[in-house]
Amino acid sequence: MSAVNVFSTSVSSNNLSRQDLVQWINDSLCLNISKIEHLCTGAVYCQFMHMLFGHKMPIKRVKWKSKLEHEYIQNFKLLQESFKKTGCDKTIPVERLVKGKFQDNFEFIQWFKKFFDANYQGGEYDPLTSREGAYLAVCGGPPAHDSSVGSKHAGGGGARVTNVKARVPAASKTARSAHGANNTNDSAPEMLHLKSKMEELQFQEKELNSTIEALEKERDFYFGKLREVEVICQEVETNEAADDYAKETCGRITEILYATEE
Repeated sequence: MSAVNVFSTSVSSNNLSRQDLVQWINDSLCLNISKIEHLCTGAVYCQFMHMLFGHKMPIKRVKWKSKLEHEYIQNFKLLQESFKKTGCDKTIPVERLVKGKFQDNFEFIQWFKKFFDANYQGGEYDPLTSREGAYLAVCGGPPAHDSSVGSKHAGGGGARVTNVKARVPAASKTARSAHGANNTNDSAPEMLHLKSKMEELQFQEKELNSTIEALEKERDFYFGKLREVEVICQEVETNEAADDYAKETCGRITEILYATEE
């Protein structure tokens, strides 16, 4: 299915407010974003494209837990690829969006809402299952409340999402019962505190591991770039056809690459 292209400006009279847009996104995708700036990761747009065009957006490749700009860029690359596959002629201002500035992200989501409304065909879609329960890390975690979104119009009278349910683990009721039964135990408050502290530390550990992995990828990326520059300089320095100025320049670049801190 080809996309219906739309045109939108920031001065359009029927643009939604930031609150309406945030509500529409949260209701449609079972998320808990609190501000427009959270859209800078690109993940929300990717899931909306999956809702609209299915397999033309590889939803499993979307980085929901991203907190670094180079990871946001990967999501926007997926979005741009899906635009090309569906015939959408919109150019994404990636460099501005990933900075997380309100105005740039607000203007883009205004356009995207109109694009979504023009292309939405209805039908059942479970956002939680589609993204395998992932949540948007920049929001601080998953929604704090259990919710069920069923056959409701999105904010501003836009598209409709049907039979979307947030599944709640059956064990939660058992846990509450166990907590009530242990109220008579003097050690229960301390145990609950320790359990809460442990869960918090485990979450922090995961976040740190994710950050370390992202930094290592970023390091490897720039190391690869430096290696390419080094190879080019070496080729010029050993090329008999190159003039002395080029060889001298490449030699100085190589010295900089090999220099170490005193």
